Amino acid sequence: MVVSRQRRRETIDALRAGTVPRRGLDLLAVGMERFATAVDSELDSVRAGSGVLKAVRGEYGSGKTFFARWLQERAKRAGFAVAEVQISETETPLHRLETVYRRLMERLSTADQEQGAFRSIVDAWFFSLEEDLLQENGSQQLEESALLEQTNKLMEKRLMSITKMAPTFAATLRAYRSALAEGNVAEAEALLAWLAGQPNVSAAAKRRAGIKGDVDHFGALSFLQGLLVMLRDAGYAGLLVVLDEVETLQRVRGDIREKSLNALRQLIDEVYGGRFQGLYLLVTGTPAFFDGPQGVQRLPPLAQRLHVEFGPEDRFDNPRAVQVRLRNFDINGLIEVGRKVRDLFAEGSLCEERIRSLADDAYLETLAQAMVGALGGKVGLAPRLYLKKLVGDVLDRIEQFPDFDPREHYGLTLAGAELSLEERAASSADDIELKL
Repeated sequence: MVVSRQRRRETIDALRAGTVPRRGLDLLAVGMERFATAVDSELDSVRAGSGVLKAVRGEYGSGKTFFARWLQERAKRAGFAVAEVQISETETPLHRLETVYRRLMERLSTADQEQGAFRSIVDAWFFSLEEDLLQENGSQQLEESALLEQTNKLMEKRLMSITKMAPTFAATLRAYRSALAEGNVAEAEALLAWLAGQPNVSAAAKRRAGIKGDVDHFGALSFLQGLLVMLRDAGYAGLLVVLDEVETLQRVRGDIREKSLNALRQLIDEVYGGRFQGLYLLVTGTPAFFDGPQGVQRLPPLAQRLHVEFGPEDRFDNPRAVQVRLRNFDINGLIEVGRKVRDLFAEGSLCEERIRSLADDAYLETLAQAMVGALGGKVGLAPRLYLKKLVGDVLDRIEQFPDFDPREHYGLTLAGAELSLEERAASSADDIELKL
């Protein structure tokens, strides 16, 4: 596979920082092939107008975020818009769907635009409406005022089902179009911000659209419907929304947890009930969230919807099921992903052969074994730190220093400051140094 220099650099930079890359995950994927056929089929179903829910469970380090971003890349290549929302007790509480909607709109991206894609989607939608009108008129050119009026009528027709529940959605879009036609860009931007759930929009902009207040819980769900309509009309296959780290609900106050679990149940019912045609909803969480007393099991209707019977051998898991589980990395998987990173780093480097020689497969295994040993034998916790050390401490130095040999000049060190809570608990020490 030919990889662009930019894509390679972005991937390596993210690994050096100890984070999951936003792009290029197909270059690093290990074990994802068992899900590929099923998720591609589900994306096709969403493209045809269905709604799909997928719950992904895995312990810390099993690759839930990696899976979510791998699927996002796959969806973008298939023509979807995507958004990843991190559920958080303070920043994005799940029971406040208006906040979840706002975060979704802030992180909305497409293959052409990495973040903040709402404006381009709206403009593409209006362009498609104008194209449809021109076709209806035999490509006859319309005066600007007539085109604006007829486009608004067609917009109202396309959004009829949403307008019945949320009349402000179409009204705001109409006001946005009018503000643009008058050259009032600031007011148009303010109206789009309000439509995306942002608070503190100017009173003048709201008066133009005849709207008051902010987008509430129920308005957010209707506005999400409107977004799905616009995406379909603008030529997108649909929308993939990732709700990541929902296990944080286990740590919130009891009444907030109940509201959040019920909000998740409501979303699932709306997806299966056909309200969100063209939506693929992916939810990630730990086994404790799905099976424990402070998670899904606390709300029996939700537990029933998400229940899957997992057998003792995960090789027989059904990837089409509503809930799937990720395997924790074993040492062979850790070495394999290290090999992929080493090869990606070496490709195009001026000292490619030296990199492959000094960081050969035997060394990758030695480093992997040392990392796993430093983390108490918990391989599932190792990938992030393993790749961070491999890139930043080993490969970078091989490339920059002609006399550097990792077997002679490098000893694996884990500092307490660079460890997550889970990694620190597994290492049971603030600072660890292991000679390789």
